[in-house]
Amino acid sequence: MAAGEMRALQRIDLDQAEALRLLGSVSLGRIVFTRQALPAVRPVNHVLDHGDIVIRTHDGAALTSHAQEAGSTGVVVAYEADAIDPDTHLGWSVVVTGYAQLVTDPVELERLRGLPQPWAPTEPVDQAVRIRPELVTGLLLTATDGAVNTTG
Repeated sequence: MAAGEMRALQRIDLDQAEALRLLGSVSLGRIVFTRQALPAVRPVNHVLDHGDIVIRTHDGAALTSHAQEAGSTGVVVAYEADAIDPDTHLGWSVVVTGYAQLVTDPVELERLRGLPQPWAPTEPVDQAVRIRPELVTGLLLTATDGAVNTTG
């Protein structure tokens, strides 16, 4: 493509299964929750576990405290992950909205300890938060010639 030419793009809305598949292909995303009535965004590592998003965290972290305060009902959060080529801007983005709950079952917590560590651990990661997807949206931006980035 010559300089100054624009590539024809196509936006494809993803179904839930494909969106979660792509989300599972990367390990880093962003969690969005409220803190003191304002939006808070944190980059975190995640893993998909039986269709849920699991984040390792530590006691005293803002998300951990927020989930503890919410109790068994959980707290509404959004989670976003993507793989977008910085040069072509082709790729995908997935946003999951759901309830984040602190994992309290000792057997499950022990099993989850084998999952990836946080991207920037500053404290021992002895907690886990599970997000049960309620609403999953995703989009894929591809060139009409078929070029796309669908890898994580």
